[in-house]
Amino acid sequence: MGGKQNREEAYGKPAKHDPSFRGPIKNRSCTDVICCVLFLLFILGYIVVGIVAWVYGDPQQVLYPRNSTGAYCGMGANKDKPYLLYFNIFSCILATNIITISEHGLQCPTPQVCVSSCPQAPWTVSKSEYSLTVGEVFYAENRNFCLPGVPWNMPLLQSLQQELCPSFLLPSTPALGRCLPWYNYTTVPELPGISSNASIIQGISGLVDSLNARDISIRIFEDFAQSWYWILVALGVALVLSMLFILLLRLVAGPVVLVLILGVLGVLAYGIYHCWKEYQVLRDEGASITQLGFTTNLSAYSSVQETWLAALIVLAVLEGLLLLLLIFLRQRIRIAIALLQEASRAVGQMMATMFYPLVTFVLLLICIAYWVMIALYLATSGQPQYVLWAPNVSLPGCEKVPMNTSCDPTAQPMNSSCPGLMCVFQGYLSTGLVQRSLFNLQIYGVLGLFWTLNWVLALGQCVLAGAFASFYWAFNKPRDIPTFPLGAAFIRTLRYHTGSLAFGALILSLVQIARVILEYIDHKLRGAQNPMARCIMCCFKCCLWCLEKFIKFLNRNAYIMIAIYGKNFCVSAKNAFMLLMRNIVRVVVLDKVTDLLLLFGKLLVVGGVGVLSFFFFTGRIPGLGKEFENPHLNYYWLPIMTSILGAYVIASGFFSVFGMCVDTLFLCFLEDLERNDGSLDRPYYMSKALLKILGKKNEASPGNKRKK
Repeated sequence: MGGKQNREEAYGKPAKHDPSFRGPIKNRSCTDVICCVLFLLFILGYIVVGIVAWVYGDPQQVLYPRNSTGAYCGMGANKDKPYLLYFNIFSCILATNIITISEHGLQCPTPQVCVSSCPQAPWTVSKSEYSLTVGEVFYAENRNFCLPGVPWNMPLLQSLQQELCPSFLLPSTPALGRCLPWYNYTTVPELPGISSNASIIQGISGLVDSLNARDISIRIFEDFAQSWYWILVALGVALVLSMLFILLLRLVAGPVVLVLILGVLGVLAYGIYHCWKEYQVLRDEGASITQLGFTTNLSAYSSVQETWLAALIVLAVLEGLLLLLLIFLRQRIRIAIALLQEASRAVGQMMATMFYPLVTFVLLLICIAYWVMIALYLATSGQPQYVLWAPNVSLPGCEKVPMNTSCDPTAQPMNSSCPGLMCVFQGYLSTGLVQRSLFNLQIYGVLGLFWTLNWVLALGQCVLAGAFASFYWAFNKPRDIPTFPLGAAFIRTLRYHTGSLAFGALILSLVQIARVILEYIDHKLRGAQNPMARCIMCCFKCCLWCLEKFIKFLNRNAYIMIAIYGKNFCVSAKNAFMLLMRNIVRVVVLDKVTDLLLLFGKLLVVGGVGVLSFFFFTGRIPGLGKEFENPHLNYYWLPIMTSILGAYVIASGFFSVFGMCVDTLFLCFLEDLERNDGSLDRPYYMSKALLKILGKKNEASPGNKRKK
């Protein structure tokens, strides 16, 4: 009793009875108005950033391929030439400084030209053709693969030395507007400019073959076309299983939790038995760690008796602790089971809440799509920059040419003393006010992404909490439950608590951005860090991870208190934290029981859909008839993995609603215990099952009858 009083003094006094309280407060005022104004101004600025990016950006620089002069293929003068041909595709693969897609549009250090069609057959220049002209070899043979402006009468050898025309062609197929080779070389021909090392050539050929995604993409498309309706059936099965599992918890929550706990005890008991048998065998053989000595091969320690003895002791301690917890916390486990049953009942009364994750998903998708669009437009808002480049700087005449200096692609030196000297596209020059502030705008966009995503998640939590709180605080269920509890909670949250949600989302976003920055720094400095620096960095990352988890937990409970009482974020977070700390043991028990139950539910839904999909798409379910015959697929694992992924998303969405319901009802239950005493003036709102477990009851009177 003294410990309980000390805990109450340390974490505040219990909530007092309020005769006018009948669930989520209707008459409330706007909270955290300053943060609401800041959030709305930030969103307005986010929209302005999007407009600026749209005005100055050009995503065609990424979507459309560019030739060596920077002109787009498939547009303007190259309207009839939609594909890009690389003179030496192997130089793109071997290049050590591969340019990123977002900044440089898949450029590589080799001449590139727009063509009307990709070459269909392999071809190399023979020595007998060196004396011919460009027109006789390329134009007369309908090989229009030279750079624009190469004269008809130019000697072929000179055009090859300056890389104005390709010295070989590979059969290619268009992919993303680029001509990528698809020919599978068993014997690699001698190609000019390519190393004669057969292993290197074959390795490159294999890599090029892996880039050929046309046939694979067609097969994947065919598989989806033949199996999409069966995938929808699998997702429907996942939907039904998730709903049934949640609704059946009202009847089987106790047995399921008992089976799960006994399963954990059984696994630990088997582990103890296995460790004991291994220890006996090694002890009889005399295998000791003194004979093994110190080694960095960790697998060698499994052959000594001390390892199994240590594992035996650890498992035995865990088994004993779990048994003691079950003995001393059995009452609290019963409360947790009753709350799970009550949550299942609440979900059954308000089935619309199960589909609210669809609203959250759509809003999250809008936020992500908007940020991707802004990032893409901002990344392409600079001016193209061209530099001098030569395929071989060691050739005579190239020593004195200042490579990588700016140049004008319209005045490319065709007859330079350096063979193959070209003015190629390098990237986008940051000039002008908008381009100089590009980095700051990208940071603004990243902050906008995190803040809006966390705000949408907070909105969903607060709305669901308001709906489920209205269920708990309805004295006569279902008569006193509002007609549209979810809609009323949604409107109430948007109208009064946008600022509070933005406040909590901002705190979480700043921590998440700090984690991202820390990961970036660690990635950049990983090679130069000493062991001490790596240890410090690991500690920082661990601390930020723990801080993020704590803030998520605190925000979640703060949103529940906001939905019920309509107070600002700080007051709600404080009240929720104090209430939970006054009942810390119940919190831990309920949290672990709920986590265990939801994990079992996810495994049941995802595993069931996965096994069913495997047997169906592999044709291992006999007697289905012609109408239910499995489709003939190229990759049977593709619809199976799609079904499993979809089932996991559906189960996660449904169980997240159920988890929010449990947390809301738990806080309401704790408040109910502190506010009321079961008298006529202060009756309990909890279910009869909870009253029975706690050994409490409401005083009966003609006007105090409830349907529970």
